Amino acid sequence: MLTDAKIKAAKKREKKYRLSDAGQLYLEVSTAGGKSWRMNYTFGVNPKGKPIQKTLTFGPYPALSLLDARARRDEAKALLREGRDPSVERRLAVKAQTIAHLNTFESVMGTWFELNSGWSIEKLRAWMKTHDGKFSPVHCANWTIDPNGRWSAQHASDVITSLWRDITPAIGELPITSIKAPKVLEVLQAIERRGAIETAHRLRQRISGVFTYGIAAGVCDENPAAGIGKALKDIPKAKPQPSIIDGMETQEERVAAVKKMLTDCTAERCRAETKLALLLLALTHVRPGELAGARWEEFNLDADQPFWRLPAARMKGDKERKGESGGDHIVALSTHAVRVLHVLRRLTGKFGLCFPSERHVHQPISENTLRALLIRAGYYQRHVPHGFRAAFSTIMNERPASDRMEGDRDVIDLMLAHLPEQKSGSESAYNRAAHMPRRHQLAQEWGDLIVGEMPDPETYIGQPIRYAATGPGRLAA
Repeated sequence: MLTDAKIKAAKKREKKYRLSDAGQLYLEVSTAGGKSWRMNYTFGVNPKGKPIQKTLTFGPYPALSLLDARARRDEAKALLREGRDPSVERRLAVKAQTIAHLNTFESVMGTWFELNSGWSIEKLRAWMKTHDGKFSPVHCANWTIDPNGRWSAQHASDVITSLWRDITPAIGELPITSIKAPKVLEVLQAIERRGAIETAHRLRQRISGVFTYGIAAGVCDENPAAGIGKALKDIPKAKPQPSIIDGMETQEERVAAVKKMLTDCTAERCRAETKLALLLLALTHVRPGELAGARWEEFNLDADQPFWRLPAARMKGDKERKGESGGDHIVALSTHAVRVLHVLRRLTGKFGLCFPSERHVHQPISENTLRALLIRAGYYQRHVPHGFRAAFSTIMNERPASDRMEGDRDVIDLMLAHLPEQKSGSESAYNRAAHMPRRHQLAQEWGDLIVGEMPDPETYIGQPIRYAATGPGRLAA
């Protein structure tokens, strides 16, 4: 039996030699004085039926102590009793560890994302490299490799952006098998601390999706994100988006408030395109994002009943809804909306987008552009762009009985693209284009109510768009 004293006293010789311990464990001393723990054993037989002699190397002394070497020997003997070759098991363990380090969270996340989105992350990164590190889902055809991906382009963009921003910097380089629930909770609580509670819950779901895929792919055995939802703060109840009519009880108050707000906003100094965008949003009561992405090819202004065909792909909903045959939303256009568009065409008609960004004409204006105009006009937290939908719905549904027709409530819902669940695609397509004559009547009535007395939209062209750097500013304007 060896002791530490005997091992330390062992000196180099002209030939290497061994110091035996017990159970086939020994210390080999090299001619240079290096000391290494080894163990001889037999496993299997050769073609002649004789046992095959093998040697297992555990590691150098003193990095591996006598006690640790004996423990390694005992582990090897336990494997032998189970009929397993210790050297083979070691190679398998090393290989598994190597694979574990290759299967980082970010690499598994990338595969999971590509399967669901149909995008190539490699192609997406290449695009971003040549576009100032940015990308927009409107250009996704440049990195889509599977058009049948489960997610819409916008959702895929939201997912990868949130993961790159909040998750991969924290755990992206870690082997996925090394990530446990406390680490995931730590990352999500950091997001909570900045007040993004709903984002933390959404990211927990996305992290959980990555681990669920990893389990199915055989690269991890557990999902540490699955059970920590209750450890996060409760999501605050969603507040309705503010509309200028909130709390008003009479039609006169509501209509007057909407008209004043539009008058105040169009009196502000800003680009004519921005004022026209706000007017068109008020007149068509579509969602702000749908307006921002409007393209000239979507409008038919010369029809007996002019309309705007909003492609299903740009509408709110899941990918199945967006890809629905005949699922375009038809927006009836009043004479007021048509006039706004004719004036707007003089400004942006040469572009594909009706409302291009001031700096990048191939990109739409930001949804914050209209929000900023409302704030400048004094409507902070009193009205947001989305609030026109609530104003239209409330005012038109609360008209005097003498002005309403049977079924108007359902028609108004159609005008807002609030469709009930349908049993078939054909039924849904029929409903989306139903009641167009009445929809035009209601659109005209709405336009007469809110902008009928306002100046012609052409007056906004050529007006000052900024205030002087010196002088009294807005108050004198």
